Amino acid sequence: MSLAGSSAPRRCNLAAIVSLLLLIALCISWELWLAPLRPGGSWLVLKALPLLAPLFGILHGRRYTHQWASLLIQLYLLEGLTRATTDSGAMQSLAVLEVALALVFFFAAVCYARTTAPSRLKAGD
Repeated sequence: MSLAGSSAPRRCNLAAIVSLLLLIALCISWELWLAPLRPGGSWLVLKALPLLAPLFGILHGRRYTHQWASLLIQLYLLEGLTRATTDSGAMQSLAVLEVALALVFFFAAVCYARTTAPSRLKAGD
């Protein structure tokens, strides 16, 4: 698929890549060092594993991966919203950051999927 001359899909994909990588880093650092549930870290760090599943497809600009990853990311949005409203202190701040990154990823993935739709690519010819 050639997206030459089209900057909207590139910007959307870049935003998806950056927000996904930052969300993975946040999940790992949150549960191991920044504000773990237990001192020394917790098994909740494993919540970062599902985010690795779409990483390869997002890095390579695969439309289908953007589509299903936009559904997966909603779990992180819900977790962030729940913890932002129930936790306090550092955990609450990290949860708000998780919500922000999940929202950026969601909108970027949807944007990429829409701007690379076969019907839109044919219309541009």
